[in-house]
Amino acid sequence: MLAEMRIQGLGVIEDALLELHAGFTVVTGETGAGKTMVVTGLHLLSGGRAEVSKVRTGMLKAFVEGRFTFSGVEGAERIVTDSGADVDEDGSVIALRAVAVDGRSRAHLGGRSVPVGVLAELSEQLIAVHGQNDQLRLLRPAEQRAVIDRFAGDAVAKPLRAYQEVRSEWLAVIAELTERSTRSRELAQQADLLKHGLTEIDAVAPEPGEDVELTEQIKRLAAVDELRAAATEAHVAVSGSPDGDPDAPGAAGLVSEALRRLTTSEDSVLRELAPRLEEASVLLADVGAELGSYVETLDADPALLEKVLSRQGDLKRLTRKYAADVDGVLAWADDARRRLESMDTSEEALAELGMRRDQLAIQLGAHAAEVSAAREKAAAELAAEITRELSGLAMGQAAIEVTVEQRPAEHGDTHALTIDGRAVHAGAEGVDDVELLLRAHDGAPPLPVHKAASGGELSRVMLAIEVVLAHADTVQTLVFDEVDAGVGGRAAVEIGRRLARLARTHQVLVVTHLPQVAAFADQHLVVDKGHSGGVTRSGVKNLKQTERVSELARMLAGMDNETGRAHAEELLATAEKDKAEFVPKRKRAAKKK
Repeated sequence: MLAEMRIQGLGVIEDALLELHAGFTVVTGETGAGKTMVVTGLHLLSGGRAEVSKVRTGMLKAFVEGRFTFSGVEGAERIVTDSGADVDEDGSVIALRAVAVDGRSRAHLGGRSVPVGVLAELSEQLIAVHGQNDQLRLLRPAEQRAVIDRFAGDAVAKPLRAYQEVRSEWLAVIAELTERSTRSRELAQQADLLKHGLTEIDAVAPEPGEDVELTEQIKRLAAVDELRAAATEAHVAVSGSPDGDPDAPGAAGLVSEALRRLTTSEDSVLRELAPRLEEASVLLADVGAELGSYVETLDADPALLEKVLSRQGDLKRLTRKYAADVDGVLAWADDARRRLESMDTSEEALAELGMRRDQLAIQLGAHAAEVSAAREKAAAELAAEITRELSGLAMGQAAIEVTVEQRPAEHGDTHALTIDGRAVHAGAEGVDDVELLLRAHDGAPPLPVHKAASGGELSRVMLAIEVVLAHADTVQTLVFDEVDAGVGGRAAVEIGRRLARLARTHQVLVVTHLPQVAAFADQHLVVDKGHSGGVTRSGVKNLKQTERVSELARMLAGMDNETGRAHAEELLATAEKDKAEFVPKRKRAAKKK
């Protein structure tokens, strides 16, 4: 919910802080005091369009800052996390919107600069603003369909999820079939090239790392004479002459002789050196043996060198065409085989894909029909409940109709689906077009709600919908601007009662001029206009109970006199009594305890 909002330099408001609570908050004030700037501030905070004309005269920028709490709202938590915003210790996050006189607009979330769209995404999860000129949610066809889906709950959500899962697979098969059919020649050419490459690679049959091993082997074979001479001389130096020449005993023989002399000595110091010479003797013997084995493995066969060079040439032809080394060539071959599997353009492959597409279409049509049926049932119930709500909102003769019709597929529609012999468009949210129609009075034709209703009536329709959908609405904060326009008397009391009922499950913020509505509020804020030095300034004040009586009296009679105060006190008492009647029984029982 919105815990607090600060407005600076917006319209007539120089600096105002709104500390908000859960429940029903009302904002009142004299005409021109700046009540609408509160809603304008919410629009800016919600990522709405910035209007330079709203910046207060004499100010370089207008600022709107809000602190949101969003515990349990997964969508909001995801947006805050993805933006890298810093969350306060109490779990809240601060959003800021600044509008400069030069038209530039800036947005911040949790101390981080973010695109304005991020604030718009966050507000969609937390705030719904309903004003006479801001009924966009109700006017968009997608939102009208969402109204039914929210009302129906799992009755629509469950088959819709199944529909969307099948649709995703159906579209993937259609895309693959189209790809293979329309690009068959191109794919066939690509397949031929891949097959040729694989044939060439398979003919050589390289092994992983073989090119590196061959390079080392070629080096040895090319320098075999030099290597043999070096290894032989080293072997003689270590192990001695192979013919046993006593004049060339080698290092191993000399160490053995030194070891013999030390071990036969009677001096303890010399004998202590013997183990170290013994270790050297063993090491020299090992080195001599390895040198001898190395000399034996050296092969000066020119035919072998030619064979290895030929093999290296075969590998180089592959690495010049397909990758930098043999391992890369093998990776290219694996990828080519995978690509060939998806390039099968044979009649058998296309027919198999076509069968799969048709099978999925049958499943999809069944799920779509189930969704449509659930929506049609919910539409009738929703229309009846909204109509009942309108009867208490000064729209007693009005009636709502909710139509659910399958959208016909247009010519060339790639998402066309046949249901009961009719081609319909299979959209992401089903095949249905939903429309809210309003019959303004008996005998009037039902028209789209935004055409049949005035601005004030449209707000009341939205209020009626929100009351009906209160149990399903995930948006925590609902804002109504002049929802009571054009009504008074008993109808105004009914509006206040419904807003108070809605505030049991939501945070409700209402800008109003009717005392009957304001009396039902849990918190009363007044926008107070003052003059100083010829400049008009407005601020926001949180009223105490006694101050509420004075404000309601002003709203009732235009002056704070005894009669007005008495009427105001009566209004407050009546509202408190009405609110107590629809407090859940368990809460009243808790209060008694």
